[in-house]
Amino acid sequence: MQETTFVDMFSGAGLFSAGAVQAGMRPLLAVDVSKEAIATYNRNVGPVAVVGSVTDFHDVPRADVLLAGPPCQGFSTLGRQDPLDARNALALTVPRWAEVCAALVVVVENVPPFPRSAHWREMAVEFQRLGYNVDTWELEAADYGTPQLRRRSFTVASRVGRVERPEPGLARISAGDALNRKVLPDDPMHRWPTPTGIAADRIALVPPCGDKRDIMKAAPHLCPPSWAKVGCQATDVWGRIDPARPANTLRCTFQNPSKGRYLHPTENRTLSLREGARLQGVPDCWQFEGRPYPVARQIGNGVPVPLAAAVLTAVQAAITSAGATSTKLAA
Repeated sequence: MQETTFVDMFSGAGLFSAGAVQAGMRPLLAVDVSKEAIATYNRNVGPVAVVGSVTDFHDVPRADVLLAGPPCQGFSTLGRQDPLDARNALALTVPRWAEVCAALVVVVENVPPFPRSAHWREMAVEFQRLGYNVDTWELEAADYGTPQLRRRSFTVASRVGRVERPEPGLARISAGDALNRKVLPDDPMHRWPTPTGIAADRIALVPPCGDKRDIMKAAPHLCPPSWAKVGCQATDVWGRIDPARPANTLRCTFQNPSKGRYLHPTENRTLSLREGARLQGVPDCWQFEGRPYPVARQIGNGVPVPLAAAVLTAVQAAITSAGATSTKLAA
């Protein structure tokens, strides 16, 4: 049987691609604007990634599957949800790439509000014009073997018939399952910013599963007036991860305790880069390229690998069942 091939737009460090490789696919090309992310991709997935913009890249090979994770900032509830964000229009480049590479199936990953946007509707209409049937899934990463709560939308445009939505796993994996595994003592990814001053004093006051509310009770003098004004909102900041449950959604700023529930369950520090990668389902053999914050961005921006693998295993099954190749359909 001919091996299924894929191209990855907006590839980042390659977590989406890693799921495709786990599903039995082979990468032909990956493109992203971040040189650090591309270096990470080439080191861990395969030496096929190049630095560039999807808007002016032309040497796109034929491939069976096209992956795309266009920027989500304009659609995310964690951002401004700005319909005028110029990055939103990048989603409209995906059908053009699909036509050039003659993809059998296109998978577009984004935040849950994306399929309700005007840009999604325009993209879907273009897919339909090209002969694709379009379906949307909203999946929770924790249901597919990721030790993290992270809901994502997947738009699946197919020319090989219906792609069946993947079935959730039987049991969720807790954050503790991921964080308690031994880390090699010389792992360069097992690093975190050392807390000092007020930050260190605050962290030391947070009990297991606690958060900023515990700091406010124990040491009001360490708390800015804004904390009292916010009240019951943003209670996860300066919070410890509950090791018995999947972690909260991992953002690019997971090494900053003021941005979410990112404190280690028992130690007085934030997550290490390795621990953040584990919460995204990234194998410990991966090494990321760049300084700590660019690495944290690569991790936080990625598709959880187990979720990606579940989605692309379903895509692989549909392609295999149809017995199709991009060359056959193009002919």
